Amino acid sequence: MTARETVKKTGVWSSRFIIAAIVQGAVVMGLTISIVVAQMLVSNINIIQFLSLSFEGPAKWFFLGYILYLILVIAIAVTAVFYNHLEANLGKGIHGFRSVLAWVHLIGMNAGGAAATIGMIFAGLAGSGMLDVVAGGEELRPNPAIMDQFIVPIATSAGLLSIGVLAGGLAYISTYLKKS
Repeated sequence: MTARETVKKTGVWSSRFIIAAIVQGAVVMGLTISIVVAQMLVSNINIIQFLSLSFEGPAKWFFLGYILYLILVIAIAVTAVFYNHLEANLGKGIHGFRSVLAWVHLIGMNAGGAAATIGMIFAGLAGSGMLDVVAGGEELRPNPAIMDQFIVPIATSAGLLSIGVLAGGLAYISTYLKKS
């Protein structure tokens, strides 16, 4: 390889997934900032005490949703590395039906993953009573019955996430195995 030859360092799909990871990281940072601001503005909210109760009752959904959102951001960034390996290192383009699968992967992973985790966070806040405290300054009154209305939306979002990841796996494997 001569100095004049250009080496492709990133691929189209790896760039899309990196941008998605940055956007999702910004969303989770916004969520974190809003939690801290809520604690600062409403004196009767102690997020540390709330988190210490996270493994009891509905509050555990808040904690699990938040942690899974952080994992989602990392998973999206790691997916960019996989696509970069295909596109930049192996020189295999993703075209045609594989491109459709990659789009399903990108949209399903981002929309489904974000919706599922944010739904879990919201369910935990609502079911634990913390949402009422932040919204109206009321006392903390857990309401586990409210959790039932979150089951279908969270499950549907998790299904969309799963479809996206499966489509991405098919796109990756079929692109990896195709002849150059």
